[in-house]
Amino acid sequence: MTRLSQQDTRAHILDTGERLIHGSGFTALGLSELLREAAVPKGSFYHYFRSKEDFGEALIRRYFERYGQAVATLLAPQAGGTGRSRLMSYFARWSENACEEDGRSPCLAVKLAGEVADLSEPMRLALAEGMDRVIARLAEGLRAAQAEGSLAPVADADRLAEALYTNWLGMALRVKVTRNPALMAGLLEDTASRLPPGTLPAG
Repeated sequence: MTRLSQQDTRAHILDTGERLIHGSGFTALGLSELLREAAVPKGSFYHYFRSKEDFGEALIRRYFERYGQAVATLLAPQAGGTGRSRLMSYFARWSENACEEDGRSPCLAVKLAGEVADLSEPMRLALAEGMDRVIARLAEGLRAAQAEGSLAPVADADRLAEALYTNWLGMALRVKVTRNPALMAGLLEDTASRLPPGTLPAG
């Protein structure tokens, strides 16, 4: 492997681990397998991570940092359309990406939520904090859509954002079990009904 900088080596280990976890899960991932696939010595791993748990926490925090940036970009006015249409676009993308060809979920949060929540408190907290930030971004999107008039008024944007995210996360777990991404279509329709258009013409 080409010699990498310290920052690149850490990222490479995380990238490799994320790929392997998507295939076999976090618990089944052995350190020897990770080191072999990443082509790095054990000392390099422990230079960046105190333990496998520390590695898992770092992986989750990086995932949500990237995911949060993607959500912010998708919901920003610069993305075009109205606030409501951007929110619906977010959920439509979740629906489209709910299941890969082999039936696995491409979402690391879905992959790990049920697996590590009872095994690692630091990883559970990282998942909870990451999800809370996503919900907060959705709530901001709801308030912005209401302010511009593309979304009809809702009583509590924070509560609605929490409910919507929880519904989608739960359905993602359901799809993971059933390997039936078509289930997402009904949830997308339900979401649209919970986000009634306002007075601003649809964009």
